[in-house]
Amino acid sequence: MSLTGRPLAAAAVATVLALGLSGCSLLDGNGNGGGSDAPAPASATPQTPPTGAEALGKYYGQKLSWTKCPGGQCANLTVPLSYDDPQGQTIKVKVLKVPATRKKNRLGSLVVNPGGPGGSGIDYAQAADFIVGKPVRQRYDIVGFDPRGVGRSEPINCLDDRQLDSFLGEDPTPDTPTEEQSFAQTAKSFAEACKTHAGPLLAHVSTVDAAKDMDILRAALGDPKLNYLGKSYGTFLGATYADLFPKTVGQFVLDGVVPPDLTSEEINQGQAAGFEVATRAWAKNCVDEGDCPLGSSVDDVMQGMRDFLKGLDANPIPSGDAHVPQLTEGWGSLGIAAAMYDQGSWGILTDALRAAVQNRDGRQLMSLANTYADRTDTGRYTGNIMEVIYAVNCLDKPDTANLKVYEKQAKEFTASAPTWGPFLAWSSLPCGYWPVKATGETKKITAAGSGPIVVVGTTRDPATPYEWSVRLNNELANSSLITYNGDGHTAYTRSNACVDDAIDNYYVKKQVPRDGLKC
Repeated sequence: MSLTGRPLAAAAVATVLALGLSGCSLLDGNGNGGGSDAPAPASATPQTPPTGAEALGKYYGQKLSWTKCPGGQCANLTVPLSYDDPQGQTIKVKVLKVPATRKKNRLGSLVVNPGGPGGSGIDYAQAADFIVGKPVRQRYDIVGFDPRGVGRSEPINCLDDRQLDSFLGEDPTPDTPTEEQSFAQTAKSFAEACKTHAGPLLAHVSTVDAAKDMDILRAALGDPKLNYLGKSYGTFLGATYADLFPKTVGQFVLDGVVPPDLTSEEINQGQAAGFEVATRAWAKNCVDEGDCPLGSSVDDVMQGMRDFLKGLDANPIPSGDAHVPQLTEGWGSLGIAAAMYDQGSWGILTDALRAAVQNRDGRQLMSLANTYADRTDTGRYTGNIMEVIYAVNCLDKPDTANLKVYEKQAKEFTASAPTWGPFLAWSSLPCGYWPVKATGETKKITAAGSGPIVVVGTTRDPATPYEWSVRLNNELANSSLITYNGDGHTAYTRSNACVDDAIDNYYVKKQVPRDGLKC
């Protein structure tokens, strides 16, 4: 699958786990709530829908009923299943609010999205103390929601846990006609399973749908404008919102950009190049640290990585997992990818590869893969990101079932990204068989008339290459770009004070960073 999705949230989750926070459900009735012990009052005065959307009046006029829950205060937002039929079926979107720590100087709500598609905004908001700077935490209520189809909001589940194990373990780089046909059948079966189990919702989980939900959320929160922090896919969601509702764009930060005018092929090719760059950065670190298990130079290590993955394809190694006893190329690739999102995981990856190469012990690499897939060591999936990523992407970006197209792309991608090119080239095949016609369009977004938007790019970001941030900044009518010269996925609150101070001042003091700021 496209790596645009999963890791986005994975990077955030990995950071939270590293800080020792609980990963348990927020809505299970256990644990301590954040902020005030008393439930917050209902939202402020009901708001009217934007011009031309008068039929949505009952949604824009709703008041959220907040109740105490683990991590903060929770509510249900009612939205239409189909925006083409607002009087028809409705669905519930789960929302979590972590109140500002200085209510006297409160500036409003800050809605956050960690990426995906499929990352839980509720889980992300629970980590409010770590995902925004202290000045922002003091002045804003941090609000997260699980987008429709995700997590606690009418979740789409296509496969059971064991079926998903098999799907993720499939050979991701078919290189013979037989392997291609097997991969195609797997992709087709997955698409059919989503149609069977997701029902009518499958046609209504596009990014445009989620962006429209987000404006109803803004109104229900009582905010005249939407203040927003979107990371990775969350930037696609944020840019889509800005295109639909430019006049209600408040303080907006888009960190680790996915430009809406990229095609599915361009996304996959860009990610292949991005992961290649990130993996070479890890390889240099591995060599510099000494005793690198894959070689003594960067080029040797990269070739060693490719040989290792090819070896897993032909001869998987024991994983130590009761349900996935063999570490296949599919699982091994996910484990390696997971470590690319944060350079703090590089040493873990090196140790995992040493055990795998020298002792045929895949336990550590399987553990990394589990973090990527939101899967516990006992084989239980704690979220549905590995399924909903397709449900959203396949609606947003049409693709083909023509295997010759993927063969051609695999060759082209491999020329510039020999390690990750084949993996990413085949990643969108399920969308070629998707049972619902794509509704999204590839379009350049200017968001003319919006407030100033801050775009952030990291020079060696694996999942959202730096060039994508430059691209969106050039396209937006009113934006400024912060460049972080570093490794890992996204920058705010995980890189350095230069980035953090600039964004904190933007949110709190309304100081727009100088376009071209380098950190």
